[in-house]
Amino acid sequence: MELMGSTLTATYARPKTSHFLPAISTMASSYRNTQLAPTMSHGANLWRTSSAAIPSSSVQRENLDLVRAKTMFYPSNRSVLTTRYTPDDWYKSNNNYYRESELSRKSAERLRKDTIRLMQEKEQLTRWTQEATSKNIGERLNDIVFWKSELSHEIDNMVTEIAALSEVKRRLERALAETEGPLQVSQECLYHREKRMSIDLVHDGVEKDLIKEVEVIKSCQERMRRHLERAVAQLASNRAAQHELERDMSDKVTAQRIDDRCHHLRNTSDGIGYYRGIDRLDPSISLPDSWSKFSDDNILHSQSERATSHKLRDEIEILLSTTSNEMWNQFNNVNVSFTSRISETADTKNSLQTHLAKTLQEIFQTEMLIESLKKALRDKECPLKVAQTRLEERTRRPNVELCRDNPHHRLVNEVREIEDTIHKLRERLMEAEGTLQTLVKTKVHLEHDLSIKANSLFLDQEKCMSMRKSFPSMPRLVGYT
Repeated sequence: MELMGSTLTATYARPKTSHFLPAISTMASSYRNTQLAPTMSHGANLWRTSSAAIPSSSVQRENLDLVRAKTMFYPSNRSVLTTRYTPDDWYKSNNNYYRESELSRKSAERLRKDTIRLMQEKEQLTRWTQEATSKNIGERLNDIVFWKSELSHEIDNMVTEIAALSEVKRRLERALAETEGPLQVSQECLYHREKRMSIDLVHDGVEKDLIKEVEVIKSCQERMRRHLERAVAQLASNRAAQHELERDMSDKVTAQRIDDRCHHLRNTSDGIGYYRGIDRLDPSISLPDSWSKFSDDNILHSQSERATSHKLRDEIEILLSTTSNEMWNQFNNVNVSFTSRISETADTKNSLQTHLAKTLQEIFQTEMLIESLKKALRDKECPLKVAQTRLEERTRRPNVELCRDNPHHRLVNEVREIEDTIHKLRERLMEAEGTLQTLVKTKVHLEHDLSIKANSLFLDQEKCMSMRKSFPSMPRLVGYT
């Protein structure tokens, strides 16, 4: 800051007299009084003066004083020196006093004017410096207000982001908890289907889809847990960034309060005082650039954390949508497989029942056939007896009458035919009985298979499908409600 005008260099000259200023008192004691300090001894000088330190005019006056002293001390000399000073000395003495007075007044006047000008300049400099300092403090207050507004805006954004991430985290936790029910249902379906019997204990499409459903749910749970851990860590980072912003904000509020008080301090304010050496103490730990950079870095760090948090929220939203779709698609696939398998099992059961009915009918007819064969065999006993009896009777014909005639041949053929018929009927009876045994076994197998199919239908339709009706809805799988 440039000052108006410049200070003149004043030169103050001491007048060449024994006294700088004249006496200003009217009392007699204030006038020049020569203190005599003689060494009173005979044969020695009464006064010891240094001629090198005293001007010539002063030496003359001192000599005159010495003469006066001698005159005073030695009365005998008064008659010798009747005159102490000459008129020229008197005029010179007066002129010397005039010059001394004028020089002293001029020096005092210069000193007064220079001092007044110096005081005015220093007063103006002090006022301007104080105004500049107040202006700098005001500018500093504006900087603090600016950074406070930036920090406040960023804190509000971070609080909003933390609330949004916390809500998404809660939804993710609820969605993760909702997956436990479908997983338990799938595992229980697999457990129940292990109770299928015999040939129905097959690794069919339903079992494959159930195993895949369990894998899909566990995979979704694993991804949800990973994102949940990331959300927890990100919330911690967000809160740490918020804490730094709030601490910086608190420091800014304190600094604003202090600087505002300093800005309003005046020379007439209360509470001002001396603090010696405070100007030599520098407690600062930052510069203006590092000060603004500190807040800027906090804001940039918070913005970076908010961007990461926003990206994580989007990933969690996509994850919830993806996992819910995957689980629902697999759930529907399993249900379709169950429906198809139940329908197939029901058709098989119906076919088995049809075949069982036919088998039972055939068993009944076979039993009737066996009864008919047995009756036919019983019916062939009498003709065979008749034919054999005839042959036996004819063997008792006497002599030549024992002729191999046509009746004989006919009877022999008849016996053989009846025996052949009995043999064939017995074979057919054995076949019929064997067929009956086969039909009975088939009947048993069909009935057993029917019980297996009934058990499978009961497990799939009653046990599994009834449990699968409680599968969570889509809003619950994405964390709502």
